[in-house]
Amino acid sequence: MVTEACKKNHITVNGLVAKPSKEVFPTDRITFRKDQITQIITVLDIPENRVGAKLVDIYRRNDTPAEAYQHLELLKLSKEHYRKNGTGRPTKKDRRDIDEFLPSPTLSEGEGDEPS
Repeated sequence: MVTEACKKNHITVNGLVAKPSKEVFPTDRITFRKDQITQIITVLDIPENRVGAKLVDIYRRNDTPAEAYQHLELLKLSKEHYRKNGTGRPTKKDRRDIDEFLPSPTLSEGEGDEPS
């Protein structure tokens, strides 16, 4: 996944586009886009050997601004009121709830009468 992102120029190290073989050093800033926000990671140290995923946080610091996470939360909340994809047509109950929620159209004089 990371190799593909590097090839598509989605990852930068210290403001420069990174290749998959790019070495990183302490104090390097890695910037990438994930979940519709730009994440900023600072490398604190390089481990001597491979480490498990639980220990990776020791060697990096997340410098992503808090506003970015708040913006992501607002995006998620704004999409919740839409119907989920693949749920099909609204049920009879859903339709009645929608009709109750939406304002009913008002008929002006002459509309709705039988044609003569």
